[in-house]
Amino acid sequence: MDWVSIIPPLVAIIVVFWKKEVILALLLAVLCSEALILLTASPATSFLAPINAIERVVDTASSPGNTRVILFSVLVGALLAFIRDSGGVTATVNYLVGKGVAKNKKQVGSLTMFTGIAVFIESNLSVLTAGIFARGLFDRFGMSRARLAYIIDSTSAPVCILILLNGWGAFILSLLDTYELPASSASILWGSVFFNFYAIFTLLIVAYTIAADKVHGPLAVEEKTLSKTDIPQQTETATKARYMLVPLLTMVFSMVGFMFWTGNGTLSEGSGSKSVLYATALATAIAYGLLLWHKRFTHKEAVEIGFKGMGELLPLVTIVLLSLTLGNSLKDLGTGVFVAGVVGEYLPLVFIVPMLFIAGAVMSFTTGTSWGTFAILIPIGVPLIQTLGLPPSLVVAAILGGGIFGDHCSPISDTTAVSSLAAGCDVLTHVKTQFPYALVAGGLTLVGYLIASIIMIG
Repeated sequence: MDWVSIIPPLVAIIVVFWKKEVILALLLAVLCSEALILLTASPATSFLAPINAIERVVDTASSPGNTRVILFSVLVGALLAFIRDSGGVTATVNYLVGKGVAKNKKQVGSLTMFTGIAVFIESNLSVLTAGIFARGLFDRFGMSRARLAYIIDSTSAPVCILILLNGWGAFILSLLDTYELPASSASILWGSVFFNFYAIFTLLIVAYTIAADKVHGPLAVEEKTLSKTDIPQQTETATKARYMLVPLLTMVFSMVGFMFWTGNGTLSEGSGSKSVLYATALATAIAYGLLLWHKRFTHKEAVEIGFKGMGELLPLVTIVLLSLTLGNSLKDLGTGVFVAGVVGEYLPLVFIVPMLFIAGAVMSFTTGTSWGTFAILIPIGVPLIQTLGLPPSLVVAAILGGGIFGDHCSPISDTTAVSSLAAGCDVLTHVKTQFPYALVAGGLTLVGYLIASIIMIG
């Protein structure tokens, strides 16, 4: 469909920054995408775009993987409400401060980043665990939820793509295994770790932000004003830390178990969407059981608290659903393929790898999905390895890094919504404050790929 395929993501991005309304932007983008699809197939039926948009939402929600993401997002609301209203968050914060584990901003930031790294098996679980764990600590030390959202979002995906003993690694291996390559898919993928400059630079910048206790740009402004758009959290009287720690530990360890179970004994082959849903459901059930067992709340009170928590996150759950819907619609429209083709044509050899990184970034930014970017660009990049003799690990690393870079900058990404949900931060505030940091890491990465290409390709 050529250039018109980029109109829907442009509509979404313009409306987001003009009206400051993500849900409206996503709805208009889906309508626009469906209208263009109908216009191509049969111009006379383009007026049916609203009907097709509704059916697209239904189709998206009916996908087992997407349904799990939506259910997981709803259950998170109940889990957050249980551990917050029980007084467990306040008690945990008091315990950590009292033990000297979190006695200043640097220690709190380090603890948050370490939590995100430790839970490397699934990106959503990483941001969720670190976000829930650190909310109260960030509030205690006067740090904004925007800073928390930045730290957990900029830690989770880079760590998952560097460690690779998770669903990310299995997914990329499945894409590479369909090609005849000069080395095994596994060795190429592990070799890409050293060339994934974006993930490395991003983690270094997060570490600098924590160690120096300095923030810049919009995030510095947010720190000074402690944004009024942050989700309000009432401070409950401290009770017992177990109301928070037991459900969280249950979620983390059961996630590992479910990954092994769904992968038939192999962690990297486990289903991330299934495991994170099962783990979140189990943690929510444990939290509910603790409240009743210790007579903190009655069954009726606990149920009311759970549904209240779900309701608080309904706007973010809607954003997750619509961002998934838009991604599916843009796939049929051919947006990703068009972007990759435009960026990758007629280039000298030394510019191919840097431009693959840019193509991945643009595609991920406009479609809101890093995994979708991998699925489109790897089939484009691997033939270049085969025909032009490009270094396989360098090419794969550029594609993976570009996908994450664009995802970090995109206001229509489901990952952005989940990170905002976990931190209790407004989505647009998170996008605005994270963007300059991602841009710096992206710029350094581009220079790195150009230098690497000159050295390795000549």
